[in-house]
Amino acid sequence: MDFQFTDEQRMIKETVYKWAVNELGPLQEKIDDEDWFPPDFFKKCAEIGILGITIDEKYGGLGGDVLMQTLAVEQMSRICPALGMTYGTHSNLCMNNIHRNASEALKEKYLPSMVAGEKIGALGLTEPNAGSDAMGLRTRAVRKGDKYVLNGTKMFITNGPVADVILVYAKTDPERGAKGISAFIVEKEFPGYKVSRKLRKCGMRGSPTGELVFEDCEVPAENLVGEENKGVNVVTSGLDIERIVLAGGSLGMAHQALDYSIRYSVEREQFGRPIASFQMIQQKLADMYARTEAAKLLVYKAAQVARNSPRGGKGTELTKLAAAGILFAAETATWVCDQAVQIHGGYGYCLEFPVQKLWRDAKLYEIGAGTSEIRRLIVARELTREEFARKSSR
Repeated sequence: MDFQFTDEQRMIKETVYKWAVNELGPLQEKIDDEDWFPPDFFKKCAEIGILGITIDEKYGGLGGDVLMQTLAVEQMSRICPALGMTYGTHSNLCMNNIHRNASEALKEKYLPSMVAGEKIGALGLTEPNAGSDAMGLRTRAVRKGDKYVLNGTKMFITNGPVADVILVYAKTDPERGAKGISAFIVEKEFPGYKVSRKLRKCGMRGSPTGELVFEDCEVPAENLVGEENKGVNVVTSGLDIERIVLAGGSLGMAHQALDYSIRYSVEREQFGRPIASFQMIQQKLADMYARTEAAKLLVYKAAQVARNSPRGGKGTELTKLAAAGILFAAETATWVCDQAVQIHGGYGYCLEFPVQKLWRDAKLYEIGAGTSEIRRLIVARELTREEFARKSSR
Protein backbone atom coordinates (compact mmCIF):
# COMPACT_ATOMS: atom_id res chain seq x y z
CA MET A 1 0.00 0.00 0.00
CA ASP A 2 1.31 3.42 -0.99
CA PHE A 3 1.74 5.82 1.93
CA GLN A 4 3.02 8.77 -0.04
CA PHE A 5 1.14 11.72 1.40
CA THR A 6 -0.94 13.95 -0.83
CA ASP A 7 -0.15 17.66 -0.90
CA GLU A 8 -3.10 18.32 1.42
CA GLN A 9 -2.01 15.67 3.90
CA ARG A 10 1.58 16.89 3.87
CA MET A 11 0.40 20.46 4.42
CA ILE A 12 -1.73 19.46 7.43
CA LYS A 13 1.17 17.51 8.91
CA GLU A 14 3.68 20.33 8.55
CA THR A 15 1.28 23.12 9.52
CA VAL A 16 0.06 21.46 12.71
CA TYR A 17 3.56 20.55 13.91
CA LYS A 18 4.97 24.03 13.35
CA TRP A 19 1.93 25.60 15.00
CA ALA A 20 2.16 23.25 17.99
CA VAL A 21 5.86 24.01 18.47
CA ASN A 22 5.28 27.76 18.42
CA GLU A 23 1.91 28.03 20.17
CA LEU A 24 1.76 25.06 22.54
CA GLY A 25 5.43 24.45 23.26
CA PRO A 26 5.88 27.57 25.45
CA LEU A 27 2.76 26.64 27.45
CA GLN A 28 3.69 23.04 28.23
CA GLU A 29 5.01 23.56 31.75
CA LYS A 30 1.95 25.55 32.81
CA ILE A 31 -0.46 23.10 31.18
CA ASP A 32 1.05 20.12 32.97
CA ASP A 33 1.88 21.70 36.33
CA GLU A 34 -1.49 23.37 36.77
CA ASP A 35 -3.67 20.96 34.77
CA TRP A 36 -4.51 24.10 32.80
CA PHE A 37 -6.62 24.20 29.67
CA PRO A 38 -5.84 27.22 27.45
CA PRO A 39 -9.23 28.92 26.99
CA ASP A 40 -8.40 30.14 23.47
CA PHE A 41 -7.15 26.73 22.27
CA PHE A 42 -10.07 25.93 19.98
CA LYS A 43 -10.19 29.43 18.56
CA LYS A 44 -6.52 29.10 17.60
CA CYS A 45 -7.18 25.66 16.06
CA ALA A 46 -9.93 27.26 13.99
CA GLU A 47 -7.59 29.98 12.79
CA ILE A 48 -5.32 27.42 11.13
CA GLY A 49 -8.34 25.54 9.76
CA ILE A 50 -8.00 22.15 11.44
CA LEU A 51 -11.26 21.81 13.40
CA GLY A 52 -13.32 20.60 10.45
CA ILE A 53 -10.86 18.41 8.55
CA THR A 54 -13.43 15.66 7.83
CA ILE A 55 -16.45 18.01 7.70
CA ASP A 56 -18.04 19.06 4.39
CA GLU A 57 -17.11 22.47 3.05
CA LYS A 58 -20.73 23.68 3.20
CA TYR A 59 -20.45 23.58 7.01
CA GLY A 60 -17.09 25.33 6.96
CA GLY A 61 -14.90 22.23 6.95
CA LEU A 62 -12.14 21.01 4.65
CA GLY A 63 -13.86 17.87 3.36
CA GLY A 64 -10.67 15.89 4.02
CA ASP A 65 -10.11 12.26 4.93
CA VAL A 66 -9.37 10.23 8.05
CA LEU A 67 -5.62 10.14 7.42
CA MET A 68 -5.49 13.95 7.42
CA GLN A 69 -7.30 13.97 10.77
CA THR A 70 -4.96 11.30 12.16
CA LEU A 71 -1.89 13.26 11.06
CA ALA A 72 -3.21 16.38 12.79
CA VAL A 73 -3.66 14.51 16.09
CA GLU A 74 -0.24 12.88 15.67
CA GLN A 75 1.65 16.10 15.09
CA MET A 76 -0.13 18.00 17.87
CA SER A 77 0.52 15.11 20.27
CA ARG A 78 4.26 15.31 19.64
CA ILE A 79 4.21 18.62 21.51
CA CYS A 80 1.12 18.40 23.69
CA PRO A 81 -0.57 14.96 23.93
CA ALA A 82 -3.28 16.28 26.25
CA LEU A 83 -4.48 18.93 23.82
CA GLY A 84 -4.07 16.49 20.94
CA MET A 85 -6.58 14.25 22.69
CA THR A 86 -8.90 17.16 23.45
CA TYR A 87 -8.72 18.25 19.81
CA GLY A 88 -9.43 14.71 18.55
CA THR A 89 -12.41 14.37 20.87
CA HIS A 90 -13.97 17.60 19.64
CA SER A 91 -13.28 17.15 15.93
CA ASN A 92 -13.76 13.40 15.61
CA LEU A 93 -15.68 11.81 18.47
CA CYS A 94 -18.26 14.58 18.56
CA MET A 95 -18.26 16.53 15.29
CA ASN A 96 -17.55 13.68 12.90
CA ASN A 97 -20.27 11.52 14.45
CA ILE A 98 -22.77 14.36 14.12
CA HIS A 99 -21.65 14.95 10.55
CA ARG A 100 -22.12 11.30 9.59
CA ASN A 101 -25.33 10.54 11.45
CA ALA A 102 -27.39 13.62 12.28
CA SER A 103 -30.20 15.24 10.29
CA GLU A 104 -29.43 18.07 7.93
CA ALA A 105 -31.09 20.51 10.32
CA LEU A 106 -28.86 19.42 13.22
CA LYS A 107 -25.73 19.59 11.09
CA GLU A 108 -26.59 23.09 9.95
CA LYS A 109 -27.32 24.11 13.55
CA TYR A 110 -24.22 22.75 15.26
CA LEU A 111 -21.35 22.09 12.86
CA PRO A 112 -20.49 25.62 11.63
CA SER A 113 -20.01 26.98 15.16
CA MET A 114 -17.94 23.92 16.13
CA VAL A 115 -15.74 24.26 13.05
CA ALA A 116 -15.24 27.91 13.99
CA GLY A 117 -14.13 26.98 17.52
CA GLU A 118 -17.08 28.84 19.04
CA LYS A 119 -18.55 25.67 20.56
CA ILE A 120 -16.59 22.79 22.15
CA GLY A 121 -17.72 19.20 21.65
CA ALA A 122 -17.59 16.01 23.73
CA LEU A 123 -18.86 12.42 23.55
CA GLY A 124 -20.97 11.05 26.40
CA LEU A 125 -20.83 7.25 26.28
CA THR A 126 -18.82 5.86 29.22
CA GLU A 127 -20.54 5.56 32.61
CA PRO A 128 -19.37 4.71 36.14
CA ASN A 129 -20.48 1.09 35.63
CA ALA A 130 -20.29 0.89 31.83
CA GLY A 131 -16.76 1.18 30.48
CA SER A 132 -15.66 -1.77 28.36
CA ASP A 133 -19.30 -2.91 28.43
CA ALA A 134 -20.47 0.24 26.69
CA MET A 135 -23.79 -1.29 25.69
CA GLY A 136 -24.55 -1.80 29.39
CA LEU A 137 -25.11 1.92 29.92
CA ARG A 138 -27.89 2.92 32.34
CA THR A 139 -28.63 6.52 31.37
CA ARG A 140 -32.32 6.62 30.47
CA ALA A 141 -34.21 8.80 27.99
CA VAL A 142 -38.01 8.97 28.08
CA ARG A 143 -40.10 10.70 25.40
CA LYS A 144 -42.51 13.28 26.83
CA GLY A 145 -44.29 15.25 24.17
CA ASP A 146 -41.82 17.21 22.10
CA LYS A 147 -38.93 16.44 24.45
CA TYR A 148 -36.86 13.58 25.79
CA VAL A 149 -36.05 13.58 29.50
CA LEU A 150 -32.62 12.14 30.34
CA ASN A 151 -31.48 10.77 33.69
CA GLY A 152 -28.08 9.24 34.40
CA THR A 153 -24.35 9.84 34.79
CA LYS A 154 -21.44 9.82 32.36
CA MET A 155 -17.86 9.32 33.56
CA PHE A 156 -14.33 9.94 32.19
CA ILE A 157 -15.68 12.35 29.59
CA THR A 158 -12.88 14.16 27.75
CA ASN A 159 -13.78 17.86 27.32
CA GLY A 160 -16.73 17.32 29.67
CA PRO A 161 -15.95 20.25 31.99
CA VAL A 162 -15.67 22.73 29.09
CA ALA A 163 -18.03 21.25 26.48
CA ASP A 164 -20.88 23.25 24.97
CA VAL A 165 -22.24 20.36 22.87
CA ILE A 166 -22.28 16.72 23.97
CA LEU A 167 -23.27 13.71 21.88
CA VAL A 168 -24.97 11.55 24.53
CA TYR A 169 -26.12 7.93 24.42
CA ALA A 170 -29.06 6.77 26.51
CA LYS A 171 -31.48 3.83 26.73
CA THR A 172 -34.87 4.62 25.22
CA ASP A 173 -36.02 1.00 25.48
CA PRO A 174 -34.01 -0.70 28.26
CA GLU A 175 -35.73 -4.07 27.72
CA ARG A 176 -34.13 -4.34 24.28
CA GLY A 177 -30.57 -3.93 25.56
CA ALA A 178 -28.18 -2.65 22.90
CA LYS A 179 -31.11 -2.40 20.46
CA GLY A 180 -32.79 0.12 22.75
CA ILE A 181 -30.07 2.81 22.72
CA SER A 182 -30.54 6.26 21.17
CA ALA A 183 -28.18 9.17 20.57
CA PHE A 184 -28.91 12.82 21.41
CA ILE A 185 -27.22 16.19 21.07
CA VAL A 186 -27.24 17.91 24.47
CA GLU A 187 -26.27 21.53 25.05
CA LYS A 188 -24.77 22.64 28.33
CA GLU A 189 -27.61 25.15 28.83
CA PHE A 190 -30.33 22.48 28.73
CA PRO A 191 -32.26 22.27 32.05
CA GLY A 192 -31.13 19.33 34.17
CA TYR A 193 -27.57 19.06 32.80
CA LYS A 194 -24.51 19.73 34.94
CA VAL A 195 -20.83 18.94 35.27
CA SER A 196 -20.58 17.36 38.71
CA ARG A 197 -16.79 17.35 38.93
CA LYS A 198 -13.52 17.62 37.05
CA LEU A 199 -11.34 14.53 37.43
CA ARG A 200 -7.69 14.66 38.53
CA LYS A 201 -5.36 12.57 36.36
CA CYS A 202 -1.69 11.64 36.59
CA GLY A 203 -1.24 12.22 32.86
CA MET A 204 -2.93 14.06 30.01
CA ARG A 205 -3.10 17.05 32.31
CA GLY A 206 -4.58 20.05 30.57
CA SER A 207 -7.18 17.91 28.83
CA PRO A 208 -10.32 18.52 30.93
CA THR A 209 -11.99 15.25 31.95
CA GLY A 210 -15.16 15.12 33.97
CA GLU A 211 -18.27 13.46 35.30
CA LEU A 212 -21.55 14.62 33.76
CA VAL A 213 -24.95 14.31 35.42
CA PHE A 214 -28.39 14.39 33.82
CA GLU A 215 -31.25 14.99 36.26
CA ASP A 216 -34.52 15.28 34.34
CA CYS A 217 -32.50 16.89 31.57
CA GLU A 218 -34.82 18.17 28.87
CA VAL A 219 -33.67 17.59 25.30
CA PRO A 220 -35.74 18.69 22.27
CA ALA A 221 -37.05 15.71 20.31
CA GLU A 222 -35.44 17.07 17.14
CA ASN A 223 -32.03 16.60 18.80
CA LEU A 224 -32.35 12.85 18.39
CA VAL A 225 -29.44 11.71 16.18
CA GLY A 226 -30.57 9.08 13.71
CA GLU A 227 -33.57 6.95 14.64
CA GLU A 228 -34.88 6.11 18.08
CA ASN A 229 -33.43 2.82 19.38
CA LYS A 230 -30.85 2.85 16.57
CA GLY A 231 -28.11 4.59 18.54
CA VAL A 232 -25.96 1.48 18.50
CA ASN A 233 -25.48 2.10 14.77
CA VAL A 234 -24.16 5.57 15.57
CA VAL A 235 -21.80 4.08 18.18
CA THR A 236 -20.40 1.24 16.10
CA SER A 237 -20.13 3.22 12.87
CA GLY A 238 -17.91 5.74 14.65
CA LEU A 239 -15.71 3.45 16.75
CA ASP A 240 -13.43 2.36 13.91
CA ILE A 241 -12.71 5.95 12.89
CA GLU A 242 -12.31 6.99 16.54
CA ARG A 243 -9.68 4.32 17.13
CA ILE A 244 -7.70 5.30 14.05
CA VAL A 245 -7.71 9.02 14.79
CA LEU A 246 -6.83 8.63 18.47
CA ALA A 247 -4.05 6.18 17.55
CA GLY A 248 -2.40 9.24 16.04
CA GLY A 249 -1.86 10.50 19.59
CA SER A 250 0.19 7.43 20.43
CA LEU A 251 2.21 7.79 17.23
CA GLY A 252 3.04 11.39 18.10
CA MET A 253 4.23 10.54 21.61
CA ALA A 254 6.38 7.64 20.43
CA HIS A 255 7.92 9.81 17.71
CA GLN A 256 8.75 12.62 20.12
CA ALA A 257 10.14 10.27 22.80
CA LEU A 258 12.47 8.79 20.21
CA ASP A 259 13.59 12.27 19.11
CA TYR A 260 14.32 13.27 22.70
CA SER A 261 16.27 10.04 23.26
CA ILE A 262 18.43 10.41 20.16
CA ARG A 263 19.33 13.98 21.08
CA TYR A 264 20.04 13.21 24.73
CA SER A 265 22.09 10.07 24.04
CA VAL A 266 24.37 11.98 21.67
CA GLU A 267 24.86 14.88 24.12
CA ARG A 268 25.12 12.87 27.36
CA GLU A 269 28.59 11.55 28.12
CA GLN A 270 29.61 8.78 30.52
CA PHE A 271 33.00 7.12 30.81
CA GLY A 272 34.41 9.75 28.47
CA ARG A 273 32.08 9.23 25.49
CA PRO A 274 28.47 9.80 24.40
CA ILE A 275 26.12 7.12 25.67
CA ALA A 276 24.84 6.78 22.07
CA SER A 277 28.06 4.89 21.36
CA PHE A 278 27.14 2.17 23.89
CA GLN A 279 25.61 -0.93 22.34
CA MET A 280 22.82 -1.20 24.93
CA ILE A 281 21.65 2.32 24.13
CA GLN A 282 21.96 1.65 20.40
CA GLN A 283 19.76 -1.41 20.79
CA LYS A 284 17.12 0.63 22.58
CA LEU A 285 17.14 3.34 19.93
CA ALA A 286 16.92 0.81 17.09
CA ASP A 287 14.01 -1.04 18.70
CA MET A 288 12.21 2.22 19.51
CA TYR A 289 12.51 3.33 15.89
CA ALA A 290 11.42 -0.03 14.44
CA ARG A 291 8.32 -0.27 16.62
CA THR A 292 7.33 3.34 16.03
CA GLU A 293 7.60 3.01 12.25
CA ALA A 294 5.69 -0.29 12.28
CA ALA A 295 2.90 1.33 14.32
CA LYS A 296 2.70 4.22 11.86
CA LEU A 297 2.34 1.92 8.87
CA LEU A 298 -0.44 -0.07 10.56
CA VAL A 299 -2.39 3.03 11.59
CA TYR A 300 -1.93 4.75 8.23
CA LYS A 301 -3.13 1.60 6.46
CA ALA A 302 -6.25 1.54 8.62
CA ALA A 303 -6.84 5.21 7.77
CA GLN A 304 -6.61 4.50 4.05
CA VAL A 305 -9.04 1.59 4.32
CA ALA A 306 -11.38 3.89 6.27
CA ARG A 307 -11.43 6.29 3.33
CA ASN A 308 -13.00 3.53 1.23
CA SER A 309 -15.28 2.29 4.02
CA PRO A 310 -16.59 5.51 5.59
CA ARG A 311 -19.32 3.82 7.60
CA GLY A 312 -17.07 1.18 9.11
CA GLY A 313 -19.26 -1.28 10.95
CA LYS A 314 -19.17 -4.68 12.50
CA GLY A 315 -17.35 -7.52 10.84
CA THR A 316 -15.27 -5.52 8.36
CA GLU A 317 -11.59 -5.42 7.49
CA LEU A 318 -11.64 -1.87 8.81
CA THR A 319 -12.83 -3.01 12.25
CA LYS A 320 -9.91 -5.43 12.50
CA LEU A 321 -7.33 -2.95 11.27
CA ALA A 322 -8.61 -0.09 13.46
CA ALA A 323 -8.53 -2.20 16.62
CA ALA A 324 -5.11 -3.63 15.76
CA GLY A 325 -3.79 -0.18 14.90
CA ILE A 326 -4.64 1.51 18.17
CA LEU A 327 -3.70 -1.63 20.13
CA PHE A 328 -0.20 -1.72 18.67
CA ALA A 329 0.29 2.05 18.57
CA ALA A 330 -0.79 2.54 22.20
CA GLU A 331 1.38 -0.25 23.57
CA THR A 332 4.27 0.88 21.39
CA ALA A 333 4.00 4.43 22.74
CA THR A 334 3.95 3.23 26.34
CA TRP A 335 7.00 1.03 25.74
CA VAL A 336 8.94 3.65 23.74
CA CYS A 337 8.29 6.35 26.36
CA ASP A 338 9.39 3.96 29.10
CA GLN A 339 12.63 3.27 27.22
CA ALA A 340 13.12 7.01 26.76
CA VAL A 341 12.93 7.58 30.51
CA GLN A 342 15.45 4.77 31.01
CA ILE A 343 17.84 6.32 28.49
CA HIS A 344 17.59 9.66 30.27
CA GLY A 345 18.32 7.98 33.60
CA GLY A 346 17.76 10.10 36.69
CA TYR A 347 17.05 13.15 34.56
CA GLY A 348 14.23 11.29 32.85
CA TYR A 349 12.49 10.90 36.20
CA CYS A 350 12.72 14.59 36.99
CA LEU A 351 9.89 16.94 36.12
CA GLU A 352 12.28 19.38 34.45
CA PHE A 353 12.73 16.97 31.54
CA PRO A 354 9.71 16.60 29.18
CA VAL A 355 10.22 12.90 28.53
CA GLN A 356 8.58 11.98 31.84
CA LYS A 357 5.39 13.76 30.75
CA LEU A 358 5.18 11.64 27.61
CA TRP A 359 5.65 8.58 29.82
CA ARG A 360 2.70 9.60 32.01
CA ASP A 361 0.52 10.62 29.08
CA ALA A 362 1.06 7.54 26.92
CA LYS A 363 -0.61 5.05 29.25
CA LEU A 364 -4.08 6.51 28.79
CA TYR A 365 -4.39 5.26 25.21
CA GLU A 366 -4.12 1.69 26.48
CA ILE A 367 -7.26 2.40 28.50
CA GLY A 368 -9.38 4.97 26.67
CA ALA A 369 -11.32 4.28 23.43
CA GLY A 370 -11.48 0.62 24.45
CA THR A 371 -8.82 -1.10 26.55
CA SER A 372 -6.00 -3.15 25.04
CA GLU A 373 -7.80 -6.26 26.28
CA ILE A 374 -11.01 -5.35 24.42
CA ARG A 375 -9.04 -4.49 21.27
CA ARG A 376 -7.44 -7.93 21.31
CA LEU A 377 -10.87 -9.55 21.59
CA ILE A 378 -12.08 -7.54 18.60
CA VAL A 379 -9.10 -8.53 16.45
CA ALA A 380 -9.45 -12.20 17.41
CA ARG A 381 -13.19 -12.10 16.69
CA GLU A 382 -12.59 -10.73 13.21
CA LEU A 383 -9.80 -13.22 12.50
CA THR A 384 -12.01 -16.19 13.36
CA ARG A 385 -15.38 -14.88 12.09
CA GLU A 386 -15.29 -16.50 8.65
CA GLU A 387 -13.97 -19.81 9.95
CA PHE A 388 -16.74 -20.02 12.57
CA ALA A 389 -19.30 -19.22 9.83
CA ARG A 390 -17.96 -22.02 7.63
CA LYS A 391 -17.99 -24.42 10.53
CA SER A 392 -21.61 -23.65 11.44
CA SER A 393 -22.75 -24.11 7.81
CA ARG A 394 -21.38 -27.66 7.52
